[in-house]
Amino acid sequence: MGTITLRKRKDGSARYTAQIRIMRQGATVYQESQTFDRKATAQAWIKRRETELAEPGAIAKANRKGVTVKEMIERYLDEYEKIRPLGKTKRATLKAISETWLGELEDTQITSQQLVEYGNRRMQEDGIQAQTLGNDLAHLGAVLSVVRPAWGFDIDPMAMPDARRVLRNMGAVTKSRERSRRPTLAELDRLLTYFSEMRERRKQQIDMVRVILFALFSTRRQEEITRIRWDAVDEVGQRVLITDMKNPGQKYGNDVWCLVPDEAWRLIQSMPRIAAEVFPYNCRSVSASFTRACSFLEIGDLHFHDLRHEGVSRLFEMGWDIPKVASVSGHRDWNSMRRYTHLRGNGDPCDPYKDWPWLERAVSGPVVGAMSG
Repeated sequence: MGTITLRKRKDGSARYTAQIRIMRQGATVYQESQTFDRKATAQAWIKRRETELAEPGAIAKANRKGVTVKEMIERYLDEYEKIRPLGKTKRATLKAISETWLGELEDTQITSQQLVEYGNRRMQEDGIQAQTLGNDLAHLGAVLSVVRPAWGFDIDPMAMPDARRVLRNMGAVTKSRERSRRPTLAELDRLLTYFSEMRERRKQQIDMVRVILFALFSTRRQEEITRIRWDAVDEVGQRVLITDMKNPGQKYGNDVWCLVPDEAWRLIQSMPRIAAEVFPYNCRSVSASFTRACSFLEIGDLHFHDLRHEGVSRLFEMGWDIPKVASVSGHRDWNSMRRYTHLRGNGDPCDPYKDWPWLERAVSGPVVGAMSG
C-alpha cells in the first residue's frame, strides 16, 4: 500500500510525496516516489501505479536499468561484425549518431517524437540533405529492429516507422538521387595510363588496370569483384557466382550466378591462380586507390561505382535487351533498369569500346599478385 507524506515548502505551501514500496518475503523488491501539489493527485497516482505494478513482469520491467542508444549501437557493431562485416559508411554513420544527444537517450525514451526532432535538428543545425538523413535513419532503424527481439531492449517497434512517415511527409526524408555520371574515354585513358605506369614501376600492390577494366566490362561492384573465387567460376557457362549481392530486401545470402561478357572473361583468364580469389585484393584499398588517382589527375566527381553504370549503359548501347543485361548485372527488379532503356534508341547498336587498345594491353601486361591492399 502506498503512503502520502505532507511537507511544507518555505513559502508555506503544501506538497505531498507519494511513495510506493513493495515487499516480498520481508525484502523490498521495488520502491518509487513522486511529489505533487494536491493530495488527490498523489492518491490517484498511487492507485494507478499499484494497478500497473500488479501486472505480470511489471516489477522486473520497472527495476530494469535502461540501455542508451550509444550502448545499443556499440553492442550492435561488436556482435554483428562477428557474423558479417559492415560497410565503412554504415559503421561511421552509426558511430556519429551514438555521439549525438540521441545517443544519450535510453531505450524507453526512444519515441517517434524524439526521432522526428533528431531529423529536424540534423537538417536545420547541421545542414544535411534529405537523402543523407534518410540514410542515417535507415542505419539506425537496422539497429533498433535487432536490439528488441535479439537482446530484449525496450524499444517501441513503431517509433522509427512513424518517425520516417512524418519526416517523409515533411519532405525531410527522400531517396538518394540516381547518379548519371559516366567516365569519358579520355578520363579512363588517363586513369589507366596512370595505373599502368605505376604497375610497371612496381609501385602498387593492386592490379588496378585489370580491376578497373573488369569493373567496366563485367558491371561488377568493387566488393563483388574481390569476392569472386576460382571455385565459383563456371568455365562452361562463362559465369561467376556473386555472393551476397547487394539487394534492398536481402543483403546477405543473396548469391547470384552472373554471365561474364567476353571482354571481362578474358581478364579473368589472364589472372594467375595464386589465391582462392580471382582478384585477391582488399575492396577498401581498391576504392582508396581509385579515389586517390582521380584526385591526383583532377578528375572530378568520379566514383568507382560509376564504372558499373558505364558498363550497364554500354550493354544497352550495344543493343542488348533487359533480360540479357540483367543476366550480367544481376538486377532482379527490371523496373530499376528503366533509366537505361532510352540508350537503345540512339540509332544502330554500337560499342563505344570497340577497338579500344586498353583491353589488349591489360591482358598481355604484367600481373600484380599481392594478397592484400
